[in-house]
Amino acid sequence: MEEKSYKEYLNHITTFLFDVDGVLTDGTISLTTSGEMLRTMHTKDGFAMKTALLAGYKICVISGGSNEGVRMRLQGLGVTDVYLGAHNKIEQFKEYLDANNIKAENVLYMGDDIPDFPVMKLVGLPTCPQDAVPEIKAISKYVSHKNGGHGCVRDVIEQVLKVQGKWNGDFGAKYD
Repeated sequence: MEEKSYKEYLNHITTFLFDVDGVLTDGTISLTTSGEMLRTMHTKDGFAMKTALLAGYKICVISGGSNEGVRMRLQGLGVTDVYLGAHNKIEQFKEYLDANNIKAENVLYMGDDIPDFPVMKLVGLPTCPQDAVPEIKAISKYVSHKNGGHGCVRDVIEQVLKVQGKWNGDFGAKYD
């Protein structure tokens, strides 16, 4: 039996789930002298997330990290479903799907490392950044040409919205 191309899954996506470190960020953490951990996120990923939300898609973020600055950034983009300190991501994943009546086959999940593995095995379209670990690349139906924190989230969101005819809208009206 021939394996389906990842593009065949794009029409069925209604929901995006993302990890933070290594996906929305490049995985590096800068430490201040007070011990605060700083992360950098890409504005193009933010624009794509906001565009997806405005087009009616659901976005959820599940991260093992617990930086409240991450929550503030995501909420500023309109992402309200943010699970931080999630060491067993399956729990939050199932809770989120149940609460929002979402089927796993309609979910695109992007992860980059071993903690993402269990959830990625359950979703319709597991994806990862170019610099993900080999185990995650092996189970991904799509590997972005972008690294984590450098537009990989924009890459997958833009592809889904373009296939579904929701990318080329009147952006000026949405972002005034």
